[in-house]
Amino acid sequence: MNQLKKTICVLFLLTSMLLAAGCVSEKPADDAGNGSLSEEVTGTIAAEQVGTLRDAPSEVLLQKEYIASGVRDAASLIEEKGEESFPEFRQPESEWFQDDFYVFVWKTDGMRLVYPPDLGGEGKNMSGLQDSRGKPIGKLFIETALSGEGEGWVSYYWPKPGEVEPSLKYAFIKGVSVDGEDCLVGSGFYADDYILTKNLDECEYFSREGNIFISNLFHPDLYERDMYIDYSIAHAIIRPGEALAPHRMKNPEIHYVLEGEGVIYIEDLPVDLRPGQMVYIPANATQSTHNTGNTNLTFFAINEPAWKVENEEILE
Repeated sequence: MNQLKKTICVLFLLTSMLLAAGCVSEKPADDAGNGSLSEEVTGTIAAEQVGTLRDAPSEVLLQKEYIASGVRDAASLIEEKGEESFPEFRQPESEWFQDDFYVFVWKTDGMRLVYPPDLGGEGKNMSGLQDSRGKPIGKLFIETALSGEGEGWVSYYWPKPGEVEPSLKYAFIKGVSVDGEDCLVGSGFYADDYILTKNLDECEYFSREGNIFISNLFHPDLYERDMYIDYSIAHAIIRPGEALAPHRMKNPEIHYVLEGEGVIYIEDLPVDLRPGQMVYIPANATQSTHNTGNTNLTFFAINEPAWKVENEEILE
């Protein structure tokens, strides 16, 4: 199993353990700038609101349905009006072109007929279009439109407007006839607007007590949108022979060991650490973690509520 798959499995396991232990809060992250939502929940979500959130369709499902519905509606308009529908797709602030939503139209030979974000790009052949990782998305768009189903989703990596680094994007493609000629219509959305992903190699580490390094793999305060969870996951690295100084957390904490070996002292009681091991540390318990091996000791530290400096006391 590669490192990414291993990390995903570990995070799934940790989340499942938190849920089972009742450690995942039903309170949203405090966000004073969230306007009406913050005023409505006043820092917590009432029981009936929690039920509503649990029963409601996910944001990503709603976005998928929105994009697919928009593309199908555009295809119906094209079937009805042919090329006369194209000016409507290019009209800013219309139902076809607003915020991040727009539809594009190609011939199935790759010729781009409609591209609202850049009208100068119309008339170009896009059959050889590749994404940021070399995936032949032009070919895949066309194949999807000509498939037996006549429609489907295509995933690829593409930079958001104004950005350089590529983000995961999904486009819904549907075959359509324009004045008797095979064409396709499509639209897409960026996955990280709805699905959060992060790799350890993207995290910034800070040094603590010399050869000890910690990064926030997940913390709700790092994101502008409401996460509706209030726990954090830190990735800690302790070099051989080093130790985290004794400290206390006001909240319970869970450690999950990824690599290496060591000992964690909880109220002076030693607990041996090995890969794949989980340790629950009660609230207000004095703890200190030591690397007793010859390689780095690495582990996830999960705090609920999310880690805050005022919740930690470093002991002399």
